[in-house]
Amino acid sequence: MRIDIVVPFLLADCTGGKSGFSLEADTLEEAIQGLFAEYPLLRHHVYNEEGQIRQHVLLYYNDENIEWLDNRQIPLQTGDRLLVLQAVSGG
Repeated sequence: MRIDIVVPFLLADCTGGKSGFSLEADTLEEAIQGLFAEYPLLRHHVYNEEGQIRQHVLLYYNDENIEWLDNRQIPLQTGDRLLVLQAVSGG
């Protein structure tokens, strides 16, 4: 199944200039692993040194933050998407 991936324009340099594309995977976990296998530089911007999602980054599977999911072995459906969101803070 194909899942649509959306990354912020600021991180498109990590994905060959693409902010929207799709990947083939069977489950959400496979899609996440495939995303970072294909674009390893993106992993550095999403995860910290301890392997946790960085404080100002959110990964959304459709309308749910993946941190709130009990299980990432969710079978993908047509129309599913994974969004990488980068919060901007400061004053």
